[in-house]
Order: sequence, then C-alpha cells, then structure tokens
Amino acid sequence: MKTLLYTLFFSVISLTAFGQHEHHDQPKKDTTKTKTMDHSKMDHSKMNHNEMAMDSMEMPPMSHSYSLNLPMNRNGSGTGWLPDAAPMYGYMVHSKKWMYMFHGNIFIRYNNQDIGNNGTRGDSKVDAPNWFMAMGQRRVGMKGLFHFNAMLSLDPIFGGDGYPLLFQTGEAFEGKPLVDRQHPHDLFSEMSVAYTQSFTKDFDAFVYFGYPGEPALGPVAFMHRPSSLNNPDATLGHHWSDATHITFGVATIGFRYKIFKLDGSLFTGREPNEHRYDFDKPRFDSYSYRLTVNPCRTLSMQVSKAFINSPEELNPDEDIDRTTASVTHSLPLTGENHFLTSNFVWGYNDSGPDHKENSFTLESNLQLDRLAVYGKYENVEKSAEELSLDLEEHEIFNISAVTLGANYTILRQLNTNFAIGAQGSIFMADDSLDPVYGKNPMSAEVYLRISPALMNMSNMKMK
Repeated sequence: MKTLLYTLFFSVISLTAFGQHEHHDQPKKDTTKTKTMDHSKMDHSKMNHNEMAMDSMEMPPMSHSYSLNLPMNRNGSGTGWLPDAAPMYGYMVHSKKWMYMFHGNIFIRYNNQDIGNNGTRGDSKVDAPNWFMAMGQRRVGMKGLFHFNAMLSLDPIFGGDGYPLLFQTGEAFEGKPLVDRQHPHDLFSEMSVAYTQSFTKDFDAFVYFGYPGEPALGPVAFMHRPSSLNNPDATLGHHWSDATHITFGVATIGFRYKIFKLDGSLFTGREPNEHRYDFDKPRFDSYSYRLTVNPCRTLSMQVSKAFINSPEELNPDEDIDRTTASVTHSLPLTGENHFLTSNFVWGYNDSGPDHKENSFTLESNLQLDRLAVYGKYENVEKSAEELSLDLEEHEIFNISAVTLGANYTILRQLNTNFAIGAQGSIFMADDSLDPVYGKNPMSAEVYLRISPALMNMSNMKMK
C-alpha cells in the first residue's frame, strides 16, 4: 500500500505540474498571441514552405515528429503513424525555438483475474500500471527537424513479476517464464533521437536511434493507441505484434512520399531482462521493415515483417520470423472530445515447424467527453510450452477473450482528467484447459485513471 501511495503522489505531481503552470499570472509585457485551434483539424501537408517559414518566426514547428509537412496528430509510438484525425492528449510548452510535449497514463486499480475461483491460474492485485513521456523538437535550418523522446515507467516498483492477466505470456522473472502475468515495463522505456530532412512537401527522409527505442515493426504500441488508452491491460497478442516497443538498441531509416512511408530497422532481438532499472546490452542482430499508408484523415494501415534473433532469454536458440498488419480508424464526432477510434491488429510468429501461431485483436473506444465506453475482442494461438502446461509442448490452443469497460471523468483540473472506471473480461479456450483455468474464467477490475486532457491550442503555454 505504501508503494501505491508513493506512485499516486508522484503521478499526480508529474501529470499536473505542466497544466498547473498554465494558471500562473502572465508577465505584464507578454505580447504572445495564440489562437484556439484543434490540432486534429490542422493539415500541415497543405502548407507550403514559405507559410511554415513565416510561422517559424513566431513559434517552433507544430508538426509531426518526423516531418515538417504532416500534422502532429499522426504521431504514434516509435516511428509509427496514427490517422490525422486521431485525438491528442497531453501538455504542450513552447520556448523560442523548441516545442515540448508531455503525456502519460496511470491506473490506480484493483485487479482480479478469476473472480469465480474456477481455476488454478488466477490471481488478484492492487497496483498501478503507468507510463510517462516527454518529447521535444526544433527546426534545424529551413528544412531540417530534430526530435527527441523519453519514456519512463514506474511499473517495476510493483514487483518484477508484473500484474495478473490470464493467458498472457512473455519474458521471464527469476529464471522462470512469466505466464498468466503481464511483465512490467522498464524504467527507461524509450530514450531516442531523430533527424528529418524535408526535400519537398511530398518527400521526407529521417533517421532514428533509440537506446531503448522501437523498431519499424507492428502497429503503434497498445498503450499509445487511442482505441486502448482507457484499458489498463496489455493485449494477449502483445508478443505477436508490438512487444518490440522497448528494444535496447534500434537504428531506423525511413522515407515518406505523399501518403506512403517505408521504414526499416536494425535492432536488438533479445527482449528486456528482469533487471528493469538498467540498460541491456545492444546487439543489433535483428532487422525489420514496414510499409505504412494513410489514404485519408481517418485511416492508417501498415504491414511489417521482421527477423528477431533469440528474443527469449530462456530459449536462446529460438529465433522468430514475425509478420504483422493493422488498420487504425479514428472518426471525430460532433462535440469537443467526441471520437470513435478503432484498431484491428494481426500478428504472426513463426519459430519453427511446430510453432506457427496467429493473434488477432479488435478494439474500439467511444469517447464522449467525460464518458468513455470501450471493448476488445482477442484471439490468439498459444502452445502448451508457452503456457507452461504439462502436456505435449507442441500442442496449440486457441484462446479468445472479450472485454467491456467504461469510465467517467469525475474531475477535470489543471488540464488533467481523473476518471473512475470498471471493466470485465470473459475468456474462452479449448475444453482441455478447463482443469487448469476453469470453464470460461472471468476477470474484473475497478480503477482510477489519471491522464492529460484533450490537447488544443488553448492549453498551450508559451515560455
């Protein structure tokens, strides 16, 4: 409980400090003028370089992290794209040459993974899944853009074995695989820099280096997708699609032409070890490539492929060929902070003749200002070995889960939302797993979510 209180205190201070600053009195001679404008309605692709140069005389670039010609709403995780119509939540601060943004998410919750006590794998816990991000960027000359990202997580203080989540697998703790638990994220989840050169309004090229960072593989990571921001849990297909979002050693080069982006990475295949406060050894022994297209403001689609060398510490001789595809949709509705956002993700792991496994995730979030209603359907294939079952290790089980949840913002203060919510899940698996998991086990959790409010020009601060 003391750990939970410390985390709550730190989180509230971190997420509200920037909003609180905006309520300070302005200097008497402050002549800065700002206009109220929703970033989701800004189309930087239609601005010519003369217009952007004029804007840059007054403030630093309010653009995408890897392009002076795209809207900032397209920012995802790593070098991934979201739709231009996606909502942005965070705090923004401008200096004369720099633009800074701060984002985060924390759930103070009680989580029970098997509320009927039907199986032997369920567990309950009071914890607080969380992450905090800071980024900054500035123009370099007329056509260059420098950008940095830093992402931290206090997950490790709640224990090295993470939190209970039925049928979840991936990574290890104390020499044993984590099963029916979601691993904690590292304290340093991203420390990256990037440089972009704009050649024309239709063509950009960029380089990205992260230690740790995220390679060009998979969709935007689950905790950064607007369709899953209200859900405290990771996806069951996390290690089939976006688990590489924390990789200790990533070098990416990418090109954008109009609506298309092609990027490729060299990166470390080994997943983070159980020592969550340090920096793992960079290896650069794996590679990936990804094609992304945004055909309109409301859609973003990607397909990617990777060879991942020895990802699991406990199975060092096993490599994985991973393929992913995803479609992200974001539809602004009538009213401020009214959005319908959805995501479909397919992931496929091929680690040998007896281990070819698919995962599918369909998630959606309806945000009606203070009220959010969300749902998720998951289907994943996992082996007996993956689930640590005393059965034929190559046997594959089909597992499905349906999650429904809702929350309501009870307080909005200093550009920060405080929402109370609840969600429940039901799991469906092969009958042969009933003696271990029970028949259709169910989980439930209640939480307080603390997160930034919708970002627009009215909550931007000039310093």
